[in-house]
Amino acid sequence: MKTITRLKTATAIVGFALHFAAGTAFAQEQVELRMTIWSANEAHLAMFNEIADSFTATHPNVSVTFDSLPFESYTTTLTTQIAGGNAPDLAWILETTAADFVNSGALAPLSDAFANTEGYDLSDVTEQATALWRADDELYAYPFSTSPFAMFVNNDLVAKAGARTPAELIEAGEWTWQNAIETAAAVAGNGADGLIVRDFNYQIWQNLASIWRAWGASPWSDDGDSCTFAEPEMVEAMTFIHDAIFEKGAMPEPGESVDFFAGNAAMTITQISRASLLPTGEAAFDWDLVPLPSGPAGAYSVVGQAGIGAFAMGDNVDIAVGFLAHMSNAENSAKLARFFPPARASLLNTDTLGKTNPLLSPEQLESVVINGIANGKVLPGHEGFAEIQQVVRAELDALWQADADVEAVLTSVCDRIVPML
Repeated sequence: MKTITRLKTATAIVGFALHFAAGTAFAQEQVELRMTIWSANEAHLAMFNEIADSFTATHPNVSVTFDSLPFESYTTTLTTQIAGGNAPDLAWILETTAADFVNSGALAPLSDAFANTEGYDLSDVTEQATALWRADDELYAYPFSTSPFAMFVNNDLVAKAGARTPAELIEAGEWTWQNAIETAAAVAGNGADGLIVRDFNYQIWQNLASIWRAWGASPWSDDGDSCTFAEPEMVEAMTFIHDAIFEKGAMPEPGESVDFFAGNAAMTITQISRASLLPTGEAAFDWDLVPLPSGPAGAYSVVGQAGIGAFAMGDNVDIAVGFLAHMSNAENSAKLARFFPPARASLLNTDTLGKTNPLLSPEQLESVVINGIANGKVLPGHEGFAEIQQVVRAELDALWQADADVEAVLTSVCDRIVPML
């Protein structure tokens, strides 16, 4: 009798627990995750929403909104939101500001959550890709995009100007910065524009690393303690850029707005995610994608990287980390690879990248993306980068004049930022 009574009691308790659990799940409050990004591209947003939908399918009380902020003011807007108590749940983070976000305590730790997510395989994410986003062996942001800078080419404009295409120069073993600027100048002298460093616009000076690294130049020492703007390598590289603008006319001058993807320029330096901007139909032109030219320091590659972090001060941190684990798992990383070269070693091959980048040939994927990731050096960053960036930009204004004294301007840059390093 006692045994039967215990069984009835246990059954009743289990039934109540199941009923309570079901009621709790049914009554769960709605969670609205907000993630800031700097892309408003329709193809990007469609992909992000598809990934979000696959998460909310198993988390019906969760919704995910992607908040597109302008790239040129992205970090400033994000930090203003944080300071104002309106931090997003998750955010894209630029490589230049990685140190600030990772070391500030603002981001939630990810390592254990990722390792405990079924099928995640954190070991597949390369150590090289995660280096910027770790502190004391803890991962604080996931490097969803590790994208080498490369050169898109409008072969129609190059041929019209009677110049050699980059592909022809590569085949001849003559793809150098000197020859690249000669090609750009020829096109510029034939009614179009030459070379565009996309997103530079005489504001985002760090994107010029895609050129000055050919001279082995950098803005500061590897440990970040010393200014190297006035070192000979940087002076030579910036003199080359200055001449390309003001003497050869190979690059647009300040105030000129030129769009390569509208068919108005010979070449542009950017990343493969911009391939989605290539025109189709009647506006299409014969294009190519090639590695950056070699320079005095030899062949090189520059990598732009972006991470996704979940903010530790939010009300839905665990759910935000869970969504990030979902967004960066192997399946969704393969989807992201369409626009954003992945950090997972298993995806860095021409077969996988070819499925998500049908516009690019296996040769382009191998030479530009895979080799670029393997050998590339990330864009310069530093703690307090936002302030440093503004000071350097202001000092470099004097450089973008035809009669500028390049070495004197770069010396003044160091004078201003040494106390900040």
